[in-house]
Amino acid sequence: MAYADFVTAMMALFIVLWMMNSGKTVKESISGYFKDPKGYTRQIGAGPANAEVPRAGAENAEQLRAKLEAALRAMPDFQKLREHVQFSVTEEGFRIDLLETEEGMFFVTGSASPTGAGTHLLRALALELGRMPNRIVVEGHTDARPFRNAAPVSGYGNWELSVDRANAARRLLHTYGIAASQVVEVRGFADQKLLNSGDAGDPRNRRVSVVVKL
Repeated sequence: MAYADFVTAMMALFIVLWMMNSGKTVKESISGYFKDPKGYTRQIGAGPANAEVPRAGAENAEQLRAKLEAALRAMPDFQKLREHVQFSVTEEGFRIDLLETEEGMFFVTGSASPTGAGTHLLRALALELGRMPNRIVVEGHTDARPFRNAAPVSGYGNWELSVDRANAARRLLHTYGIAASQVVEVRGFADQKLLNSGDAGDPRNRRVSVVVKL
């Protein structure tokens, strides 16, 4: 046996003997690291000095939901908006969907201009999310009803509207408390991801989504 192999084998033996006599906490830490080195390091906040701040994990999603709901309930007239604010947890993160009505609940119909209700709700979200280190994605969605005189190569259509609404929401979030570095992506999907695929004209398909990455 080569000398280097002998030293390696002896080191492994000593590590095993040390672990056998270690406490439960040490054993769990070592086991967690070898199962998922990157995930475990992020979980305990270790790693390089410039590593990202640990964010709320999926197990804290309900706490996040409760905090955001409490902030929204404190808004005047929130009961009128309650049915149009939808919370869900996805693989990407904690999603908040602002569902439109036929008349235009959060944005003026056919426009990227926020209504008073939309401005107040996004302000309440920004005040809470701005206190958190989580990264944020903002999405815009439309229904499948086409704009008059809009074509894929000309005019103003659903693609433009979805992107413009997402950016309008982003600007409001920044205005009321979201750090510039928190928003990592702005997406416009037009009518490609319908909330109600059974009715492409359902006004709830027109929505802005704020995704809090976990």
